[in-house]
Amino acid sequence: MQETIPEFTVSEISFAVKHTLENTFARVRVRGEIFGCKRADSGHYYLSLKDENANLAAVCWKGIAAGLVFKPEDGLEVVATGRITAFAGKSSYQLVIERMEAAGAGALLKLLEERKQKFAAEGLFDPAHKKQIPFLPRVIGVVTSPSGAVIRDIIHRVSDRFPSRLIVWPTLVQGEGAAAQIASAVEGFNRLPVDGAVPRPDVLIVARGGGSLEDLWCFNEEIVIRAVYNSEIPVISAVGHETDTMLIDYVSDLRAPTPTGAAEFAVPVKSELEARLLTLQSRLLNAGTRYLQERRSLLDGLKRGIPDLTQILADNIQKLDDRSERLRLAFGNYLQNRQNQLNLSEIKPFYITNILEKKNETLQNLALRLESVSVTAVLKRGFAWIKNGRGHTVCNADTARKNTSLEIVFADGSVKTRPIVRKNELQGDLFDN
Repeated sequence: MQETIPEFTVSEISFAVKHTLENTFARVRVRGEIFGCKRADSGHYYLSLKDENANLAAVCWKGIAAGLVFKPEDGLEVVATGRITAFAGKSSYQLVIERMEAAGAGALLKLLEERKQKFAAEGLFDPAHKKQIPFLPRVIGVVTSPSGAVIRDIIHRVSDRFPSRLIVWPTLVQGEGAAAQIASAVEGFNRLPVDGAVPRPDVLIVARGGGSLEDLWCFNEEIVIRAVYNSEIPVISAVGHETDTMLIDYVSDLRAPTPTGAAEFAVPVKSELEARLLTLQSRLLNAGTRYLQERRSLLDGLKRGIPDLTQILADNIQKLDDRSERLRLAFGNYLQNRQNQLNLSEIKPFYITNILEKKNETLQNLALRLESVSVTAVLKRGFAWIKNGRGHTVCNADTARKNTSLEIVFADGSVKTRPIVRKNELQGDLFDN
C-alpha cells in the first residue's frame, strides 16, 4: 500500500517556513557577540551574532543604526531586539535588528579597556604630545550640541570670568553619526586660517553633559581620538560628570571634570587679573621709590666726601698766580745773569784771547800729527804705492802676478808696468817698462 505524503512546491515550503519563523519568533531578544560586522555604502549594517555553539545572521537597517548609542563592532557582546525572518531565495534566515544595547556595562567596559590599551600602545596618550593651554585665548572654539545646558553654561561662565569670543561648531553628541561630526568639527577648526573671516580658535572645548556609558560612547570612537590627537589647536575635553572618564580625556591636552570646569580652565578671572595688576603696579611703584631713595642717600654720602669745588678752584688759582710770579722773576734773573756774563767778557777780553790761543795750538799739533801719517809723507820716506789697472791697492806678490798691468806710485810720480815671470821660475818678480 502506497503511503500518502503531501506534495509541495519549493516556494510553498520556503514561504511556509518563513511564515512559521516570523509568527513563532515575531519579536525576540538575542544575546551574542558581534563578528563579521560590515557597514554597506547604503548605511545598513550586516553582521552575525555568535555564542559558543552557533551563529545567527543579522541585519540592522540604516534608520535603526542611526539611533544606536554605539557603533556595532566586532567583539562587542550585545543584546539585540528584533524579529526573525527568512530569505526564501537562499533558504536562509536572519535577525532583523530593531534595537541593540550592550550586554551589560561590563561588555562596554571591556571594549573600552581594549581600545585604551591599543591607543596607549600607539603613543596617543603620551604626555609629551600634550600642548600648553594658552593663558588668555582671544577666540575659543566649542564643539557640542547647539541646544541644551552645556553651551549655555560655557557661555555664561566665560562671560563671567573673562569675556572672550566664542565660536560654536554644532554637532551631535550621542548616537549614530555623532563621532563623525565631532571629529569633523575638530578638523574643521584646525583648517581655519588665523586671520580669516572666521578666526581660528586658540583653544578648543569638546563638551557634553552627563549620561550613561552608552550615551557617551561616541567620545570613545577611534575617529574622535585621532582627530583630537592630530589637532594643532590645544583641546580641553569636558564630557559627562566628574566621575566619567572617556578615551577623549586621555588624548586631549587637558581634561575638565565638567563643561563649566572647561570654561574655567580656558580663561582666567578678569577681576582677579585686574587686582593682580594693581598689586604688581603698587609693588613696582614702591620698589621704584625705595630705589630712588637709596640712590639719593648714596649720592648724599658721596657728596659729603667731595671737598668744596669752589675752594679747590680758588686754591689752584692762587697756586697758578704764585707759579706765574716765580716764573717771571726767574726769567728776569736769568736775563740779568746773561747780561752780567756779557759785561764781564767785555771787561776782560784777554781771557777769551788766551782760550783761543790754546785751542789754536792744540789744532796745530793735531795737524802735524795727521801730516806725518799722510800718504805723501810716507812716500817721501822711500815707500811706493802699488795699484792694479782698476786703481785698487795691491798688497802682495801673488795678487801682482795675476794683474796684467800695474801702477807704481812714488812721491814724485808714477810708473806703469806689467809683471813677467821667468820660465821654470816659481817665485820672484821681474818688471819691464
